[in-house]
Amino acid sequence: MTNATAANKVTALLLASHRGPTVVVTAVATVLGASLGYPPGRLAVLALAILLGQLSIGWSNDWLDAARDAQVERADKPAARGAIGVGTVRTAAFVALVAAVLVTLVLGPFAAVAHVVAIAGGWAYNLGLKATAVSFLPFAVSFGILPAIVTLGLEPPRLAAAWVVAAGALLGVAAHVTNVLPDLADDDRTGIRGLPHRMGAVPSGLLAFACLAAASVLIAFGPGWPPRIPLLIGLAIGVVIAVTGVVLLLRRSPTRLLMQLIMGCAVVDVVMLAFAGQSTAV
Repeated sequence: MTNATAANKVTALLLASHRGPTVVVTAVATVLGASLGYPPGRLAVLALAILLGQLSIGWSNDWLDAARDAQVERADKPAARGAIGVGTVRTAAFVALVAAVLVTLVLGPFAAVAHVVAIAGGWAYNLGLKATAVSFLPFAVSFGILPAIVTLGLEPPRLAAAWVVAAGALLGVAAHVTNVLPDLADDDRTGIRGLPHRMGAVPSGLLAFACLAAASVLIAFGPGWPPRIPLLIGLAIGVVIAVTGVVLLLRRSPTRLLMQLIMGCAVVDVVMLAFAGQSTAV
């Protein structure tokens, strides 16, 4: 194999990894770990473990969806357009899965079990739940348990606060809708009928903003009373973005701006989580 061929394969693998969600979820876990006082070395282990888990989910998605993606000529899917073999992507998914579990064990058995549950949610979605009315459930479970992976990886392990688990689950549902909305037409052609497909674009967009706004409220008031000023500022920004998105959604069909507003609201929620700090654990 030439250097150029190897480089092309690596590039194709990176493109098949769903790098956007992979980076975001890894960053969220890392921010939570830093806010909880993880030492640098342990924080690096946490980041690597979450990264590997997300790579496993992303690669399994492109492997399992390769035939459907080829059917609708998805140019952004390397396995579907033949830039990399489906078998290579499948192998990468399993290698990342095993590595994710082994690395998380460094953080302790409780964190490892929680991470296995989170990864299992992503794989369950890819293996078929994406085409059902409960397509949101794997996202809710995986995002909801993400803070618990971080808190259980502390020394000594701590449980995640109920409010942050609920906020994570709401962010997961919003992430699911955001991920699916751009692909509604392609999914319809290949027989994928998840919850957003059954609801339609506008109701799904409303659901995403409702989940994000509810998550903002939980993050603002969950840590205790009186709420902290940075959290109240974040709540105000999040509500303004959500209301703007709802107004636009009711006046016109979903656009790229709508997706940007949903992602902007999610970013605000993540920043708020960073300010919540030690309150995310009990």
